Amino acid sequence: MATAGAVAMYQSSGKPQRVLAAVPLLFAIQQFAEGVVWMSLLHTEWAHWKGYATYTFLLFAQVIWPVYMPFCALLFEHHKTRKKIIGVTLLAGLLLAAYTTMLLALHVPHPIAEMHHIHYELDFALARKWYYGLLYFIPTILSLVLSSHKALRRIGYLFLISYIFTRLLFHFYVISIWCFFGAAISLLVLLYITELNKKKKIIVDHNPDLQDQII
Repeated sequence: MATAGAVAMYQSSGKPQRVLAAVPLLFAIQQFAEGVVWMSLLHTEWAHWKGYATYTFLLFAQVIWPVYMPFCALLFEHHKTRKKIIGVTLLAGLLLAAYTTMLLALHVPHPIAEMHHIHYELDFALARKWYYGLLYFIPTILSLVLSSHKALRRIGYLFLISYIFTRLLFHFYVISIWCFFGAAISLLVLLYITELNKKKKIIVDHNPDLQDQII
């Protein structure tokens, strides 16, 4: 993921592309944090890192993505109606992120190694409510599915399919396992950035005046 992110960042041009290209790098940091959580659960000499790594992982999984993904979709969107709707999903993501941050500050999360997976025990009622997944779905996935850009919709559909798959087969480990699909999403991001710049080069070669108007 880090490699895909580095290549995507190198190839990106313009703010929307750079924000999207950072997704694989953010996934890499998140998965590195969970790797440290694993080490802290398996080896006592790593135990003092458990709290830091757990909060880092959960901040990415529960706080950053509900804001970052709709923000990314909003930067790419030019269709007025879609832009307004995606803006609403961003607002929903901000509210959810703020509330989740408060809950994480008030309740200490407990990572538990079970069945070769990590279960994050969250001691607040919202995390156990069925509609919490829906509140998370609206900004994180729906914002991408609503995009007028086909590639962003594909990323959104991959998010959705991977979430459903994880929810059905690994119900108690959704937070941990779902994030492993970040590798496939990172590859899609890299392919999209590459495709965008190929199209941009072709257009600019024929119309140099349009260079600053293309994402």
